[in-house]
Amino acid sequence: MAEPTRTPEGKLPVAPVAPEETLPWLEELPPRKIVAELDRYIVGQEVAKKAVAIAVRNRWRRSQAPEDIRDEILPNNIIMIGPTGVGKTEIARRLARLAGAPFLKVEASKFTEVGYVGRDVESMVRELVDVAINMVRTEREDDVYPQAEARAEERLLDLLLPPTPTHPTAAPPHPPQGAGSAEQGAASRPLFVVSSKGDVTPAASEADVEAQERRRRTREKLRQQLKEGTLEEREVEIEVQQQGFPGLEMMQPPQGMEGTDVNFTELLQEMLPKKKKRRTVHLHEARRILVDEELKKLVDMDDVVNESLDRVENHGVIFIDEIDKIAGERGTVGPDVSREGVQRDLLPIVEGSTVQTRYGFVRTDHILFIAAGAFHATKPSDLIPELQGRFPIRVELQPLTEADFVRIMTEPENALTKQYAALCAAEGATLEFTHDGIKEIARIAAKANERMENIGARRLHTVMTTLLEDVLFDLPELAEKRIKFDADKVRDRLGKIVDDEDLRRYIL
Repeated sequence: MAEPTRTPEGKLPVAPVAPEETLPWLEELPPRKIVAELDRYIVGQEVAKKAVAIAVRNRWRRSQAPEDIRDEILPNNIIMIGPTGVGKTEIARRLARLAGAPFLKVEASKFTEVGYVGRDVESMVRELVDVAINMVRTEREDDVYPQAEARAEERLLDLLLPPTPTHPTAAPPHPPQGAGSAEQGAASRPLFVVSSKGDVTPAASEADVEAQERRRRTREKLRQQLKEGTLEEREVEIEVQQQGFPGLEMMQPPQGMEGTDVNFTELLQEMLPKKKKRRTVHLHEARRILVDEELKKLVDMDDVVNESLDRVENHGVIFIDEIDKIAGERGTVGPDVSREGVQRDLLPIVEGSTVQTRYGFVRTDHILFIAAGAFHATKPSDLIPELQGRFPIRVELQPLTEADFVRIMTEPENALTKQYAALCAAEGATLEFTHDGIKEIARIAAKANERMENIGARRLHTVMTTLLEDVLFDLPELAEKRIKFDADKVRDRLGKIVDDEDLRRYIL
C-alpha cells in the first residue's frame, strides 16, 4: 500500500507534511515513540523526556476516559531542575512543536503581583489563546488557499480588463407611417429568450456575441500571462482598507486597564468604522492584498475561535522559565511583588480557574504547566508549599559532559555542524569536520565550562563562532571552497584563546 504513494515524483514536496496529516497530535503516539521523536533534536536527559512523554500521553488517555470522570483527571505539572543550557526549554519547545499544540514560553521574573504596574499572571493565558488563534487560522487558511488564489486571480483579471458596462435596452422609435411600417417595426423590436424556468432574457445580437468572444479570448490571454509572471510589474489601482488612524497610538487606556495586557489601541480600531482608500500598486503586491482579503472571507472566525479555545483548554502547554527567580526566603519585611506575590497569583492559574480573554472565558484546569529553573541560589523547597504541590513531578536534568557535546554536534537533525555547513553552502563552499576535530571542539567547550560559568550547550555556540569567524568573513573571496577542520586546525585556531585566561574569559 505504501509503494504507490512514494512513486509519483510530483508528490515529493508534499512528503514532509504527510506525518502531520496522519498523526496530527503527538498525544496519539505511545510514550516510547514520543521519546524517540525528542531524541531527533535533544541529546540525553532521558529522565526528563520520559516524564514529559508520560504527561503528554496522559492527555490522550484522558480523552478516552468516560465523560463522568474525564473532568476529574487533572494533568501532572512538571518542574525541571538543572543548570542553564542542558535542554530544559528545548524539551518543552520541541514537544509542543511536534504535538501541534498551543505552546507559550514565559519568564516568571517578568510578572508582578496584581495591583502593581507590570504584567499579571493571567496574561499568559491570554497570550496562549492568541497563539492558538494564529495557529488554527493558519491551518484554515492553508486549507482554502487554492480557492483564495483562484478568487484573487479573477479579481486581478477584472482590474486588468474591466467589465463592459451593460446599457439598458432603449425603447424602439415609433415606426413611420405608410407602407412597410409593419415590417420595419417587426425588425426593430428586441428579441427575448424564455428559459424552461420562465426567465426572460434579451437575446444577444451577433455583434454582442462577437464582442463577448473577443473579451473572453483577451481574458484567457491575460490569465496565461498572469500564470507565466509576465505582468508582475504592471501597476493596478485597488481599494484597500486603511490601516489604523493617526493619533490613536498616543491615547492612554482608561483607568483600570493600565496593568492589563489588553491592546487598547487595537480595541479602539475595531470599534471605529473602517475606511477604504484607493492605492496604485504593482500587480504582485495587489495579488498578495487580494489573497489576504479572500482568505478573510473564506475563513470562518467563529469556528476558528471555538477550535482555538478548545485546543487551549485541552491541549495547551505553558512553559514557565526562571521559576527559581521568584523563589526566596519567606518572612522578609515589606512587599515582595515580584517573588512571593507572584507565587500566590500563580496558584489559582496552575490549579485551575477561569480567565477572561477577548475571545471568551478559558478554563485552565487541563492546561499542562511545565516550570523550569536552574536553582543555583535557591532550591525548589524555597517555593511556597502550595505552589510546590501544584508541580508534583520533579525532574532533575544532568549537566552536559564532553561526550554529550560530541553527540550534540553530530546526532540531532539541527546539529551546529549541519547549520554552519548550510551557511557555507549558500556561498558555494563545503564545510567538513573530522571526528577528531569535533572531539577537540567538545573538549574545549567542556574545559571552558569547567573554568568559567557552566552555560551548558550554549558554550558550543561561542566556540564555533570563534572558530569560524575568519572563515565566514573571508568566505566570498576564498579561492578554495572546500574547508575542512581537524583536531590540529581547531587547536591552531583556538589554542591561544584557551590558554590565555583573560582572552578565554572575554571571548569564550
